[in-house]
Amino acid sequence: MAGRFPPRATRTTTRGGHVPVPASAPVDIHPDLDLGLTLGPLRRGHGDPTFRVTVDGSVWRASRTPDGAGTVRVGRGGRAEAWGPGGGWLMARLPALLGAEDDPGAFVPRHKLLALTHRARRGLRLTRTGLVLESLIPSVLEQKVTTDEAYRSWRVLVRKYGEPAPGPAPDGMYVMPDARGWALIPSWEWHRANVDGKRSATVVRAARVAARLEEAALMPPAEARKRLELVPGVGAWTSAETIQRSNGAPDEVTTGDLHLPGIVGWALAGDRTADDAAMLELLAPYAGQRHRAARLILLSGRVPPRRAPRMTPGDITGL
Repeated sequence: MAGRFPPRATRTTTRGGHVPVPASAPVDIHPDLDLGLTLGPLRRGHGDPTFRVTVDGSVWRASRTPDGAGTVRVGRGGRAEAWGPGGGWLMARLPALLGAEDDPGAFVPRHKLLALTHRARRGLRLTRTGLVLESLIPSVLEQKVTTDEAYRSWRVLVRKYGEPAPGPAPDGMYVMPDARGWALIPSWEWHRANVDGKRSATVVRAARVAARLEEAALMPPAEARKRLELVPGVGAWTSAETIQRSNGAPDEVTTGDLHLPGIVGWALAGDRTADDAAMLELLAPYAGQRHRAARLILLSGRVPPRRAPRMTPGDITGL
């Protein structure tokens, strides 16, 4: 019987069992593409269980796609591999993830600082994941708290209620729960993850209408934000942070942020007291590219000197 049937295409994972041999293909990417700059906004802290950068410079992402869990690895040489039921979906949309649908040439610097930063960061592309919930939920967790608090909550919840990333992913990588999984997290587990009732309720409401929210990934950014903001607890700040990632929206600037107006005001006009209205006025010359302009300002490193200590992280787990 030997040789009568071709061997089944399987690959043993680091966690045991078998998964299909990964889809593997070279990716047509711009030679100047900077993987770190482009995919960095998808990483929620260095311990993010859905994102990893290995010593060879490869970027690994574990995602919950419409087809199921999937892991994708993008190497610096431009070759990508994907595993799991969602692997094919991730490979099909990999060019958009790496900024193929972005047009950095549409950005025309009007300030010297932005001209210099744009030149120095020529590898920046705006990513488009095509997935709404995976950016919406961590953005909700980041409402009104420090980033360290939000990142910890994200780690705790994904590791406890997610599933190990398919394929030979680095140890400790997980795919976030599906919508039903988020909706079924008990109230006391949100508390243990240091997430208050307002934020947890917003996540649950979003999870219950996840299918409708995922449709926003194919909408024009302004319409997509309106769709998200129909969910109580999702405001302008959260919708902008989400659509920037899911839709690759170059003009959706974040308003309602504690620090961004002052940073933009300081960088462009020396005004650290700028509010949202002043920030939008300063960014008006970049209409159509205001989000990119804000990203470049943040990448320039020109921020106002600190005048007060950092906000003390809160902890409700002991209450």
